[in-house]
Amino acid sequence: MGTFFKKLDLAFRKQGARTFRIGFNMGDQFFSHKDNYTPFRGTPKEWPDFITRFLADNRIDKIFLFGDCRYYQHVARNIAFEQHIDVYVFEEGYIRPHYITLEKFGVNGFSHLPRDPQFYAQIPKHPVPSPKHAQNSKTKMVLSATAYYALSNLFGHRYPHYVHHREFSALKEAFYGLRGLLRKGLYKVTEYHYPALITSKISKKYYFVPLQTHNDFQILQHSSYRSIEKFIIEVLESFARHAPDGTYLIFKHHPVDRGRRDYRHFIVDQAALLDIRERVHIFHDVYLPDCLKHAIGTVTINSTVGLTSIGYGIPTITLGDAIYDIKGLTNKGLSLRKFWHQHKKPDRDLYLKYKQYLIEHTQLNGSFYGLFPKELANITPSQHQE
Repeated sequence: MGTFFKKLDLAFRKQGARTFRIGFNMGDQFFSHKDNYTPFRGTPKEWPDFITRFLADNRIDKIFLFGDCRYYQHVARNIAFEQHIDVYVFEEGYIRPHYITLEKFGVNGFSHLPRDPQFYAQIPKHPVPSPKHAQNSKTKMVLSATAYYALSNLFGHRYPHYVHHREFSALKEAFYGLRGLLRKGLYKVTEYHYPALITSKISKKYYFVPLQTHNDFQILQHSSYRSIEKFIIEVLESFARHAPDGTYLIFKHHPVDRGRRDYRHFIVDQAALLDIRERVHIFHDVYLPDCLKHAIGTVTINSTVGLTSIGYGIPTITLGDAIYDIKGLTNKGLSLRKFWHQHKKPDRDLYLKYKQYLIEHTQLNGSFYGLFPKELANITPSQHQE
Protein backbone atom coordinates (compact mmCIF):
# COMPACT_ATOMS: atom_id res chain seq x y z
CA MET A 1 0.00 0.00 0.00
CA GLY A 2 2.80 2.38 -0.85
CA THR A 3 4.03 4.56 2.01
CA PHE A 4 0.88 4.17 4.14
CA PHE A 5 2.30 1.68 6.64
CA LYS A 6 5.56 3.58 6.83
CA LYS A 7 3.55 6.64 7.91
CA LEU A 8 1.59 4.51 10.37
CA ASP A 9 4.83 3.18 11.86
CA LEU A 10 6.15 6.72 12.30
CA ALA A 11 2.86 7.95 13.82
CA PHE A 12 2.88 5.21 16.45
CA ARG A 13 6.52 5.81 17.25
CA LYS A 14 5.92 9.52 17.76
CA GLN A 15 3.37 8.56 20.40
CA GLY A 16 5.93 6.41 22.22
CA ALA A 17 5.14 2.96 20.84
CA ARG A 18 7.84 0.36 20.14
CA THR A 19 7.18 -0.93 16.63
CA PHE A 20 8.34 -3.76 14.41
CA ARG A 21 7.82 -4.43 10.70
CA ILE A 22 8.07 -7.80 8.95
CA GLY A 23 8.54 -7.92 5.17
CA PHE A 24 8.40 -10.72 2.61
CA ASN A 25 10.00 -9.20 -0.49
CA MET A 26 12.10 -6.27 -1.66
CA GLY A 27 8.99 -4.16 -2.21
CA ASP A 28 8.10 -4.47 1.47
CA GLN A 29 11.67 -3.62 2.42
CA PHE A 30 11.71 -0.52 0.19
CA PHE A 31 8.55 0.87 1.81
CA SER A 32 9.78 0.27 5.39
CA HIS A 33 12.04 2.03 7.87
CA LYS A 34 15.41 0.30 8.10
CA ASP A 35 15.85 0.40 11.88
CA ASN A 36 12.89 -1.83 12.79
CA TYR A 37 12.54 -3.99 9.69
CA THR A 38 12.81 -7.78 9.86
CA PRO A 39 12.92 -9.78 6.60
CA PHE A 40 11.26 -13.16 6.44
CA ARG A 41 13.15 -15.22 3.86
CA GLY A 42 11.94 -18.68 4.82
CA THR A 43 9.43 -20.95 3.13
CA PRO A 44 5.69 -20.60 3.72
CA LYS A 45 5.87 -23.81 5.76
CA GLU A 46 8.34 -22.12 8.12
CA TRP A 47 6.20 -19.00 8.60
CA PRO A 48 3.97 -20.24 11.48
CA ASP A 49 6.97 -21.11 13.69
CA PHE A 50 8.72 -17.88 12.76
CA ILE A 51 5.80 -15.58 13.59
CA THR A 52 5.01 -17.52 16.78
CA ARG A 53 8.55 -16.95 18.06
CA PHE A 54 8.67 -13.35 16.83
CA LEU A 55 5.48 -12.33 18.64
CA ALA A 56 6.58 -13.99 21.87
CA ASP A 57 10.24 -12.88 21.81
CA ASN A 58 9.36 -9.23 21.18
CA ARG A 59 6.39 -9.22 23.58
CA ILE A 60 4.08 -7.86 20.91
CA ASP A 61 0.70 -6.75 22.24
CA LYS A 62 -0.89 -5.55 18.99
CA ILE A 63 -0.50 -6.38 15.32
CA PHE A 64 -1.76 -4.41 12.33
CA LEU A 65 -2.41 -6.11 9.00
CA PHE A 66 -3.69 -5.23 5.56
CA GLY A 67 -6.35 -7.84 4.89
CA ASP A 68 -6.73 -11.12 6.76
CA CYS A 69 -7.17 -13.74 4.03
CA ARG A 70 -3.74 -13.89 2.40
CA TYR A 71 -1.67 -16.76 3.75
CA TYR A 72 0.90 -14.80 5.79
CA GLN A 73 -1.68 -12.44 7.30
CA HIS A 74 -4.17 -15.21 8.02
CA VAL A 75 -1.60 -17.31 9.86
CA ALA A 76 -0.34 -14.29 11.83
CA ARG A 77 -3.90 -13.38 12.80
CA ASN A 78 -4.71 -16.86 14.13
CA ILE A 79 -1.46 -17.18 16.06
CA ALA A 80 -1.93 -13.71 17.56
CA PHE A 81 -5.35 -14.78 18.83
CA GLU A 82 -3.75 -17.86 20.43
CA GLN A 83 -1.25 -15.60 22.21
CA HIS A 84 -4.00 -13.16 23.29
CA ILE A 85 -2.57 -10.39 21.13
CA ASP A 86 -4.93 -7.74 19.76
CA VAL A 87 -5.37 -7.89 16.00
CA TYR A 88 -6.34 -4.88 13.88
CA VAL A 89 -6.99 -5.24 10.17
CA PHE A 90 -6.99 -2.56 7.48
CA GLU A 91 -8.98 -2.92 4.29
CA GLU A 92 -10.50 -0.76 1.57
CA GLY A 93 -13.43 1.28 2.86
CA TYR A 94 -16.79 -0.36 3.49
CA ILE A 95 -18.16 3.12 2.81
CA ARG A 96 -16.76 4.78 -0.31
CA PRO A 97 -15.25 7.15 -1.19
CA HIS A 98 -13.13 8.98 1.42
CA TYR A 99 -12.89 6.13 3.95
CA ILE A 100 -10.64 3.18 4.71
CA THR A 101 -11.53 0.33 7.05
CA LEU A 102 -9.83 -0.56 10.33
CA GLU A 103 -11.44 -3.28 12.45
CA LYS A 104 -10.38 -5.18 15.48
CA PHE A 105 -10.41 -9.00 15.02
CA GLY A 106 -10.95 -9.02 11.23
CA VAL A 107 -12.76 -7.60 8.24
CA ASN A 108 -15.50 -8.70 5.84
CA GLY A 109 -16.47 -12.30 6.61
CA PHE A 110 -14.19 -12.32 9.68
CA SER A 111 -15.72 -9.10 11.04
CA HIS A 112 -17.28 -9.12 14.50
CA LEU A 113 -19.89 -6.55 13.50
CA PRO A 114 -23.36 -7.53 14.78
CA ARG A 115 -25.70 -9.03 12.17
CA ASP A 116 -28.85 -8.62 14.25
CA PRO A 117 -31.12 -5.88 12.82
CA GLN A 118 -32.51 -5.19 16.30
CA PHE A 119 -29.03 -4.16 17.45
CA TYR A 120 -28.98 -1.33 14.91
CA ALA A 121 -32.68 -0.48 15.23
CA GLN A 122 -32.12 0.49 18.88
CA ILE A 123 -29.25 2.89 18.12
CA PRO A 124 -30.18 6.57 18.54
CA LYS A 125 -29.69 8.43 15.29
CA HIS A 126 -27.49 11.51 15.15
CA PRO A 127 -25.77 13.42 12.36
CA VAL A 128 -22.48 11.98 11.13
CA PRO A 129 -19.94 14.64 10.09
CA SER A 130 -19.23 14.68 6.37
CA PRO A 131 -15.78 13.26 5.58
CA LYS A 132 -12.99 15.39 4.21
CA HIS A 133 -11.95 14.65 0.65
CA ALA A 134 -9.49 11.73 0.90
CA GLN A 135 -7.35 13.06 -1.98
CA ASN A 136 -6.81 9.54 -3.27
CA SER A 137 -4.13 9.69 -5.97
CA LYS A 138 -4.35 7.11 -8.75
CA THR A 139 -0.95 8.31 -9.95
CA LYS A 140 0.59 7.58 -6.55
CA MET A 141 -1.11 4.19 -6.50
CA VAL A 142 0.26 3.27 -9.95
CA LEU A 143 3.78 4.50 -9.13
CA SER A 144 3.78 2.66 -5.79
CA ALA A 145 2.60 -0.57 -7.39
CA THR A 146 5.15 -0.22 -10.18
CA ALA A 147 8.00 0.25 -7.71
CA TYR A 148 6.75 -2.60 -5.53
CA TYR A 149 6.49 -5.14 -8.35
CA ALA A 150 9.68 -4.02 -10.09
CA LEU A 151 11.84 -4.18 -6.96
CA SER A 152 10.33 -7.48 -5.83
CA ASN A 153 11.02 -9.03 -9.23
CA LEU A 154 14.51 -7.59 -9.70
CA PHE A 155 15.64 -8.66 -6.25
CA GLY A 156 13.62 -11.85 -6.00
CA HIS A 157 16.80 -13.76 -5.11
CA ARG A 158 16.88 -11.90 -1.79
CA TYR A 159 13.60 -13.53 -0.81
CA PRO A 160 13.75 -16.81 -2.74
CA HIS A 161 10.81 -18.58 -1.07
CA TYR A 162 8.22 -15.80 -1.09
CA VAL A 163 4.85 -16.83 -2.52
CA HIS A 164 2.53 -14.00 -3.57
CA HIS A 165 -1.24 -14.33 -3.26
CA ARG A 166 -1.65 -13.79 -7.01
CA GLU A 167 0.51 -13.54 -10.12
CA PHE A 168 3.67 -11.62 -9.26
CA SER A 169 5.30 -10.76 -12.58
CA ALA A 170 6.20 -7.09 -13.01
CA LEU A 171 6.11 -7.48 -16.81
CA LYS A 172 2.65 -9.02 -16.77
CA GLU A 173 1.37 -6.35 -14.38
CA ALA A 174 2.74 -3.68 -16.73
CA PHE A 175 1.03 -5.41 -19.64
CA TYR A 176 -2.28 -5.60 -17.80
CA GLY A 177 -2.00 -1.93 -16.86
CA LEU A 178 -1.30 -0.86 -20.43
CA ARG A 179 -4.07 -3.06 -21.81
CA GLY A 180 -6.48 -1.70 -19.21
CA LEU A 181 -5.61 1.87 -20.24
CA LEU A 182 -6.18 1.08 -23.91
CA ARG A 183 -9.45 -0.69 -23.17
CA LYS A 184 -10.69 2.25 -21.11
CA GLY A 185 -10.25 4.49 -24.15
CA LEU A 186 -11.93 1.91 -26.38
CA TYR A 187 -14.93 1.54 -24.07
CA LYS A 188 -15.60 5.28 -24.22
CA VAL A 189 -16.42 4.68 -27.88
CA THR A 190 -18.03 1.25 -27.81
CA GLU A 191 -20.17 1.91 -24.74
CA TYR A 192 -21.31 5.45 -25.55
CA HIS A 193 -24.96 4.35 -25.97
CA TYR A 194 -25.33 2.52 -22.63
CA PRO A 195 -25.93 5.54 -20.34
CA ALA A 196 -28.99 6.57 -22.34
CA LEU A 197 -30.17 2.97 -22.51
CA ILE A 198 -30.17 2.38 -18.75
CA THR A 199 -31.39 5.83 -17.70
CA SER A 200 -34.33 5.98 -20.13
CA LYS A 201 -35.19 3.07 -22.43
CA ILE A 202 -34.85 0.22 -19.92
CA SER A 203 -34.85 2.23 -16.67
CA LYS A 204 -36.46 0.14 -13.91
CA LYS A 205 -36.69 -2.80 -16.30
CA TYR A 206 -33.37 -4.45 -15.49
CA TYR A 207 -31.54 -6.24 -12.69
CA PHE A 208 -27.97 -5.14 -12.06
CA VAL A 209 -25.08 -7.58 -11.47
CA PRO A 210 -21.73 -5.99 -10.48
CA LEU A 211 -18.91 -8.45 -11.06
CA GLN A 212 -16.10 -8.71 -8.51
CA THR A 213 -12.42 -9.22 -9.32
CA HIS A 214 -11.51 -12.72 -10.46
CA ASN A 215 -9.15 -13.30 -7.52
CA ASP A 216 -11.14 -11.49 -4.82
CA PHE A 217 -10.64 -13.13 -1.42
CA GLN A 218 -14.19 -12.04 -0.63
CA ILE A 219 -15.26 -14.72 -3.10
CA LEU A 220 -12.58 -17.34 -2.46
CA GLN A 221 -12.83 -17.12 1.34
CA HIS A 222 -16.33 -15.83 2.06
CA SER A 223 -18.54 -17.55 -0.52
CA SER A 224 -19.17 -20.99 -1.98
CA TYR A 225 -18.02 -19.86 -5.43
CA ARG A 226 -14.58 -20.69 -6.77
CA SER A 227 -14.84 -18.58 -9.90
CA ILE A 228 -16.75 -15.63 -11.31
CA GLU A 229 -17.93 -17.90 -14.14
CA LYS A 230 -19.83 -20.13 -11.68
CA PHE A 231 -21.63 -17.09 -10.32
CA ILE A 232 -22.46 -15.82 -13.81
CA ILE A 233 -23.94 -19.16 -14.84
CA GLU A 234 -26.10 -19.36 -11.70
CA VAL A 235 -27.47 -15.85 -12.19
CA LEU A 236 -28.16 -16.36 -15.91
CA GLU A 237 -29.93 -19.68 -15.41
CA SER A 238 -32.08 -18.34 -12.59
CA PHE A 239 -32.95 -15.20 -14.57
CA ALA A 240 -33.88 -17.25 -17.66
CA ARG A 241 -36.21 -19.51 -15.69
CA HIS A 242 -37.76 -17.18 -13.14
CA ALA A 243 -37.41 -13.46 -13.99
CA PRO A 244 -40.48 -11.58 -15.22
CA ASP A 245 -40.97 -11.27 -18.98
CA GLY A 246 -39.84 -7.94 -20.40
CA THR A 247 -36.99 -7.51 -17.90
CA TYR A 248 -33.26 -7.36 -18.63
CA LEU A 249 -30.02 -8.37 -16.95
CA ILE A 250 -26.98 -6.08 -16.89
CA PHE A 251 -23.46 -7.22 -15.99
CA LYS A 252 -20.78 -4.64 -15.16
CA HIS A 253 -17.11 -5.63 -14.98
CA HIS A 254 -14.98 -4.58 -12.04
CA PRO A 255 -12.62 -1.73 -13.06
CA VAL A 256 -9.60 -3.50 -11.52
CA ASP A 257 -10.16 -6.40 -13.92
CA ARG A 258 -10.28 -4.14 -16.98
CA GLY A 259 -6.88 -5.24 -18.22
CA ARG A 260 -7.07 -8.78 -16.87
CA ARG A 261 -10.48 -10.30 -17.53
CA ASP A 262 -13.27 -9.81 -20.06
CA TYR A 263 -16.30 -12.02 -19.50
CA ARG A 264 -18.29 -10.64 -22.45
CA HIS A 265 -17.91 -13.63 -24.77
CA PHE A 266 -18.53 -16.08 -21.95
CA ILE A 267 -21.72 -14.27 -20.88
CA VAL A 268 -22.93 -13.95 -24.48
CA ASP A 269 -22.40 -17.67 -25.12
CA GLN A 270 -24.17 -18.71 -21.93
CA ALA A 271 -27.08 -16.32 -22.56
CA ALA A 272 -27.46 -17.65 -26.11
CA LEU A 273 -27.66 -21.22 -24.79
CA LEU A 274 -30.49 -20.11 -22.49
CA ASP A 275 -32.21 -18.18 -25.31
CA ILE A 276 -32.00 -14.84 -23.47
CA ARG A 277 -29.23 -13.16 -25.46
CA GLU A 278 -31.41 -10.15 -26.34
CA ARG A 279 -32.22 -9.58 -22.67
CA VAL A 280 -28.60 -9.44 -21.45
CA HIS A 281 -26.24 -6.45 -21.62
CA ILE A 282 -22.56 -6.39 -20.65
CA PHE A 283 -20.32 -3.35 -20.17
CA HIS A 284 -17.32 -2.04 -18.25
CA ASP A 285 -17.17 1.67 -17.59
CA VAL A 286 -20.70 3.07 -17.31
CA TYR A 287 -21.16 5.32 -14.26
CA LEU A 288 -21.96 3.06 -11.30
CA PRO A 289 -24.57 5.29 -9.56
CA ASP A 290 -26.61 5.39 -12.78
CA CYS A 291 -26.47 1.60 -12.99
CA LEU A 292 -27.82 1.32 -9.44
CA LYS A 293 -30.42 4.09 -9.39
CA HIS A 294 -32.24 2.77 -12.47
CA ALA A 295 -32.19 -0.92 -11.54
CA ILE A 296 -35.10 -3.03 -10.30
CA GLY A 297 -32.68 -4.83 -8.01
CA THR A 298 -29.02 -5.72 -7.46
CA VAL A 299 -27.56 -9.23 -7.36
CA THR A 300 -24.06 -9.63 -5.91
CA ILE A 301 -21.90 -12.17 -4.14
CA ASN A 302 -20.67 -9.83 -1.39
CA SER A 303 -19.32 -6.72 -3.13
CA THR A 304 -19.33 -3.37 -1.32
CA VAL A 305 -21.43 -2.24 -4.30
CA GLY A 306 -24.24 -4.09 -2.57
CA LEU A 307 -24.08 -1.68 0.37
CA THR A 308 -24.06 1.25 -2.05
CA SER A 309 -27.12 -0.26 -3.73
CA ILE A 310 -28.89 -0.39 -0.37
CA GLY A 311 -28.01 3.25 0.16
CA TYR A 312 -29.85 4.11 -3.04
CA GLY A 313 -32.90 2.22 -1.82
CA ILE A 314 -32.54 -0.59 -4.38
CA PRO A 315 -33.63 -4.14 -3.44
CA THR A 316 -30.44 -6.16 -3.00
CA ILE A 317 -29.55 -9.83 -2.58
CA THR A 318 -26.17 -11.31 -1.68
CA LEU A 319 -25.17 -14.86 -2.65
CA GLY A 320 -22.12 -14.94 -0.38
CA ASP A 321 -21.24 -13.83 3.15
CA ALA A 322 -21.46 -10.03 3.40
CA ILE A 323 -21.24 -7.84 6.50
CA TYR A 324 -24.36 -5.95 5.39
CA ASP A 325 -26.44 -9.07 4.69
CA ILE A 326 -28.91 -8.20 7.42
CA LYS A 327 -32.66 -8.72 7.33
CA GLY A 328 -34.23 -5.37 6.51
CA LEU A 329 -31.19 -4.21 4.55
CA THR A 330 -30.90 -7.04 2.03
CA ASN A 331 -33.40 -9.67 0.97
CA LYS A 332 -31.78 -12.04 3.44
CA GLY A 333 -33.34 -15.49 3.52
CA LEU A 334 -34.94 -15.12 0.10
CA SER A 335 -33.77 -17.41 -2.68
CA LEU A 336 -32.54 -15.95 -5.95
CA ARG A 337 -35.42 -17.72 -7.70
CA LYS A 338 -37.92 -15.76 -5.61
CA PHE A 339 -35.94 -12.52 -5.59
CA TRP A 340 -36.86 -11.73 -9.22
CA HIS A 341 -40.53 -11.39 -8.18
CA GLN A 342 -40.66 -10.95 -4.40
CA HIS A 343 -37.84 -8.51 -3.65
CA LYS A 344 -38.26 -5.85 -0.98
CA LYS A 345 -36.71 -2.43 -0.69
CA PRO A 346 -34.27 -1.82 2.18
CA ASP A 347 -35.45 -0.19 5.39
CA ARG A 348 -34.14 3.37 5.08
CA ASP A 349 -34.05 4.08 8.80
CA LEU A 350 -32.20 0.83 9.49
CA TYR A 351 -29.70 1.62 6.74
CA LEU A 352 -28.92 5.07 8.16
CA LYS A 353 -28.35 3.63 11.64
CA TYR A 354 -26.21 0.82 10.23
CA LYS A 355 -24.12 3.26 8.20
CA GLN A 356 -23.73 5.52 11.22
CA TYR A 357 -22.46 2.60 13.33
CA LEU A 358 -20.19 1.40 10.54
CA ILE A 359 -18.54 4.81 10.14
CA GLU A 360 -18.10 5.37 13.86
CA HIS A 361 -16.67 1.92 14.63
CA THR A 362 -14.83 0.75 11.51
CA GLN A 363 -14.16 3.64 9.12
CA LEU A 364 -11.33 6.17 9.05
CA ASN A 365 -11.55 9.29 6.92
CA GLY A 366 -8.59 8.99 4.58
CA SER A 367 -6.91 7.01 1.86
CA PHE A 368 -4.02 4.60 1.45
CA TYR A 369 -2.75 6.84 -1.35
CA GLY A 370 -3.83 10.25 -0.13
CA LEU A 371 -5.03 11.85 3.11
CA PHE A 372 -3.57 10.07 6.14
CA PRO A 373 -6.38 9.58 8.71
CA LYS A 374 -6.10 12.05 11.57
CA GLU A 375 -7.29 9.35 13.98
CA LEU A 376 -4.08 7.43 13.27
CA ALA A 377 -1.84 10.48 13.35
CA ASN A 378 -2.99 11.42 16.85
CA ILE A 379 -3.48 8.11 18.60
CA THR A 380 -1.31 5.55 20.36
CA PRO A 381 -2.04 1.88 19.77
CA SER A 382 -3.21 1.53 23.38
CA GLN A 383 -5.80 4.24 22.86
CA HIS A 384 -7.45 2.61 19.86
CA GLN A 385 -11.09 1.60 20.10
CA GLU A 386 -11.73 -1.75 21.73
